[in-house]
Amino acid sequence: MEKYQLQMTDIIDEETRNIIGEGLDEFNVDTAGLQDRQALAIVVKDPETGKVLGGMLGRSSLGLLFLELFYLPEELRGSGLGSEMLRQFEQEGIRRGCSAAVLYTLSFQAPDFYAKYGWKRFGEVPCLPAGSSRVFMSKLLITQ
Repeated sequence: MEKYQLQMTDIIDEETRNIIGEGLDEFNVDTAGLQDRQALAIVVKDPETGKVLGGMLGRSSLGLLFLELFYLPEELRGSGLGSEMLRQFEQEGIRRGCSAAVLYTLSFQAPDFYAKYGWKRFGEVPCLPAGSSRVFMSKLLITQ
């Protein structure tokens, strides 16, 4: 067997990310027969400066919607903006044909926010700081 060089790094350059991502996409297409991975972002900008203040990042793939990152600065929380962003994100997932959505949040972040909009916990893993956990949640978007 040939020997391969393994390198561990905490810096992932664009070329490496592309080779791994495109390789996995190609495998998925060959196996599942689908090429539907698509990024999704909802960005909140300052109306005067155009500066990005926060937003939501995710993707749709193989019939699922993934919410990966969601951040609003403190002064925008509680205004209904986050609820509207989540609604739009879910609606776009439905438009793309996603039957369900998944995310994880930290126990000290927003599990109650998501639960208020019908998201259900399906797993929890303890993490740091002590007493905290990663909370895995899902929501059916299209019901039969």
